[in-house]
Amino acid sequence: MLVREITTISLESFRERSRGKKLVLLYPWTNYRNVFLTYYLRSQGRDILYFRASSEQTTLMSWLQGVYDEFSPLPGGFGKQLQKALVNGETKQMAKALAADLGKHHKETVVFYIDEFDRIPFDETMATFMRELLANLADHVQIALSSRLLTHQPWYDFVLRGDAVVMGTERRRDDLMFRVEDRVKPQLEVYSFGRGYVLVNGEPITNWDGALPRNLFFYFIDNPLLTRDQIFETFWPDLPIKEATNVFHVTKRKISERIGIKIQEPGSYELTQYGSGFYTPSDKLVRHYDVMDFETAVERALLTMDEREEVLLLSRAIDLYKAPFLQGLEMKWMVSRRERLRSLYGQALISVGRIAKKRNESEKALGLFTRALRETPDREDIHREVMTLYMSLGMVEDARDQYRRLEKHLKETLNVEPSRETRELFQLVMERIR
Repeated sequence: MLVREITTISLESFRERSRGKKLVLLYPWTNYRNVFLTYYLRSQGRDILYFRASSEQTTLMSWLQGVYDEFSPLPGGFGKQLQKALVNGETKQMAKALAADLGKHHKETVVFYIDEFDRIPFDETMATFMRELLANLADHVQIALSSRLLTHQPWYDFVLRGDAVVMGTERRRDDLMFRVEDRVKPQLEVYSFGRGYVLVNGEPITNWDGALPRNLFFYFIDNPLLTRDQIFETFWPDLPIKEATNVFHVTKRKISERIGIKIQEPGSYELTQYGSGFYTPSDKLVRHYDVMDFETAVERALLTMDEREEVLLLSRAIDLYKAPFLQGLEMKWMVSRRERLRSLYGQALISVGRIAKKRNESEKALGLFTRALRETPDREDIHREVMTLYMSLGMVEDARDQYRRLEKHLKETLNVEPSRETRELFQLVMERIR
């Protein structure tokens, strides 16, 4: 069992930090950014409007139309002002209209929670909309954005003015309750880099009673906040709701049985708990998850200003990445997650490689860049880094061969040739060979 740093984050401290802020930005690259939604759900005297952006919403207008379509059926209606503003499509008027509708929705605190906000193109029109929206927002309304990408602007200006706060950059405990418990709880260790295996109090689960319970287990572990619709869409999109519900509960019970067998104590050890329309991690188990540790290490490396700490954190992340995520399993969500983690691993290798290059550790940098290219072969800039390092080490033929590999890869995958910058570097290589 690894020793972990434990930090307590209470509900009260979260409320205190976000109190009086019009905008709460949930920091990306953290495995638990959506867990903050459960804080909102458990808060008394608040009404929450949860909206998940879709890939089809490629403009501000289509996004706002989606918001109206989602919430207009609510008791009492929602979006009368927004509906009128959508007719002419003027950016500032739509922002004012949405602010007015949010203010009228509830007399007490209203939280408008937008999930996967980065799906919506953030151009100058959207920036103007957000500035106008916040300027007209009532005091009892708060907007929370969960995004896989957090750009510097315009968010930095909002934070600087005191209108916004960034949450989720703390060093968190693996237990999703963020508290140190008096009573020792069963320890659940999950390793998803590679083929995937699970330990309960040090004992491996070797029999899952079928592939479905195992796959659903890893889906729950990797997604700490899920709706029933998301689960059914992922696992049983073609089944009628009643039949999917039956299969789901049977599968969920099998997961609990697999965990309970390894715990030499009476009681039920559900992996998840259900409340307010969401499945969240059960508070009966303490989780340790290698993917979460990996993402946390990369996240902290992005935040630190200390180069030595950055290298240590990224090296930790690189060590954790033993193999591709759930290798050999090909469910759609697994493939998508695998590619994202592979890209993040490649970026970690590149970041350490660039630090090594800056320190004149050429051979170390070369090794890191070469490993990175196995994960992200489209990174033409890293191919150039490798070529340059080969030349500095007197390995000119290797630099030539590197270019040929890039040229072949781009031709086969994208049907394009290397960029002018890369071709010019190649000419320098060929002049050295001659």
